[in-house]
Amino acid sequence: MSIEKKKQILDAASKSFSVFGYKATTMDQIAKIAGVAKGTIYTLFTNKEELFNEILTQLIDEMSIVAQKSIRTDISFFENLHTVLYNMLDFRRSHELTIKLSFEIREMGTPAAKEAMKKMENVMLAFIKKQVERAVENGEMKECDPEITAFVILKLYVAFISDWEKRHEPLTNEEISKLFQLYLVEGLQK
Repeated sequence: MSIEKKKQILDAASKSFSVFGYKATTMDQIAKIAGVAKGTIYTLFTNKEELFNEILTQLIDEMSIVAQKSIRTDISFFENLHTVLYNMLDFRRSHELTIKLSFEIREMGTPAAKEAMKKMENVMLAFIKKQVERAVENGEMKECDPEITAFVILKLYVAFISDWEKRHEPLTNEEISKLFQLYLVEGLQK
């Protein structure tokens, strides 16, 4: 089977999952959108789950590229961290598939959608953890548990970007940067 045919199927599946969600997407729909026989899909993918995981892997790779491209050598660790986090979370909340998966989790609690979002979060946590470890090694940050620190940083960012907006006007990138500086870099103690 050609690489083009596989790409055609993956594009159709991505479109279907983005429009209908995980639960409502069927192999018949994917075949129809791709313009291929359902059997053709099964020559490449065992089932819907395997196909979905392939698409999720591509999505995570795209998000990782966004993160890597956000890093600059001419700014501080904390400025880089803010930029990377903002861009990764912005990618996650603006991508059609993650929007649909988030909706599906809220409305139906679909286990596959929950697992997909958890995988994305785990990749983000691993990326942040690695950055924290480097910052500690380079003396840009004091000794800390990188895993806990990555978790706190990510959850704080999620709170700034999405949880805050549920009750207030959205924060600007600059406001988030200042809050990040206040809470994580400077601390609240006088």
